[in-house]
Amino acid sequence: MVKFYFSPISVNARRVWVALLEKEIAFEPVQMKLDGDHFQAEFTAINPLQRVPVIVDDGFTVVESLAILDYLEAKYATPSLMPQEAQAIAKVRMVEMIAVNEIQPATVLITKQMVGLEVESAKLEAGKERINTILQFYENLLGDNTYFAGEMFSLAEVVAGTLLESLPMFGIAIDIYPKLNNWLERLQTRESFQQTTASRKEIHAVLPHIKKILATR
Repeated sequence: MVKFYFSPISVNARRVWVALLEKEIAFEPVQMKLDGDHFQAEFTAINPLQRVPVIVDDGFTVVESLAILDYLEAKYATPSLMPQEAQAIAKVRMVEMIAVNEIQPATVLITKQMVGLEVESAKLEAGKERINTILQFYENLLGDNTYFAGEMFSLAEVVAGTLLESLPMFGIAIDIYPKLNNWLERLQTRESFQQTTASRKEIHAVLPHIKKILATR
């Protein structure tokens, strides 16, 4: 059985969690509190980088969320979360990479400000502007499709959906992008999204630990 190390407030871990549920893969959850338990020798032996998510499957350890998603897709192929048609594959990969490489770093800057760390106002505003540029790009890319890969729920939804759902908490409006907003509302009806949504209590409980982590970046 897959052993899954995660924190319920980690967006990186959440995308793996959603994929495990969507693929109906049996797994053993191991919750990390991020209060220092990720620095302990036992976890460091599993992941020397000391961060979640991590899976251990048949003795094989995989770290980094996108690598884990690719591993799960390759080993547990049904149901598939990756289309086969060239343009659809390109759309899924674009959505994934832009979410991870551009939106997520911008949300880190906003999070730093939210927890009381100093952030240059120019960088903060540039980050918010960049997020809105990307949201418009997503709006156009999605078009009138149900999902980014057409009628198929894919890794684009797993990666971008779990990240975009948190944007209103950072003061970024989604509802001004009607097609994207409807897409997100569809995702929020899925059991995998509902089951993995962190509660306000969980978020507030870990904020002091998040502040310590972000202060080192």
